[in-house]
Amino acid sequence: MKSRSTHRKTAKAAATLKDKKSVKEPPTEKRRYNSVVRQQQSSQTRELIISSGVALAHEFPSWDWKNLTFRAVGERAGISERTVYRYFATEQALKDAVIQQLVKESGVDLNTLTLSEFTTTIKGLFQYMLSFAAKSKEIEDPSFSSVDHERRTALLRSVTQATPNWSEAQQLVVTAGLDLLWQPSTYERLLNGWNFDSEKSLATLTWLIDLIEKAIQDEHRPDIK
Repeated sequence: MKSRSTHRKTAKAAATLKDKKSVKEPPTEKRRYNSVVRQQQSSQTRELIISSGVALAHEFPSWDWKNLTFRAVGERAGISERTVYRYFATEQALKDAVIQQLVKESGVDLNTLTLSEFTTTIKGLFQYMLSFAAKSKEIEDPSFSSVDHERRTALLRSVTQATPNWSEAQQLVVTAGLDLLWQPSTYERLLNGWNFDSEKSLATLTWLIDLIEKAIQDEHRPDIK
């Protein structure tokens, strides 16, 4: 039989073990996710999607961007269609983002446009267009319509600033004339219809723009009230 001393030691050890078990270990602090890294990854993914859309736009044979879809952009970017959808709720939103990036890459700043810089702006725009495969007539698209409205508004503002004493009708006529020279179809007409190279096409447009600017400087107004 075990002695009382042995029983006491066993009981004491059991009590000590019980006390240790009753003491809860402090919870291990969960590793916090680095939100900065997550934001950077999200931003990089969005930029990848847009740049992939831009690359596709440069390759399309026409200005009809019906093939700029979630699936096509996802395949180009090497990500899933679902991932593209997480960043852009609709394909129209995706197109708008691609269009804005193209405008940015073209170097055209509608907020600072002035009449004196119009020639330089046009030359830069058409030079940029040479990087596109599209050569056919532009098809109406909500994204293009939005940019076109902004462009015409900016152009009218620049003409109005240069002709403060002209009538509204005269300002509109001049603006419309300059707008015709800004159209991609005008440039493509010179390239394809007249078989001009880029140098001759730009020389034609520059000469016409200079004539309009000279008319404004000389107060040679359109024959309209």
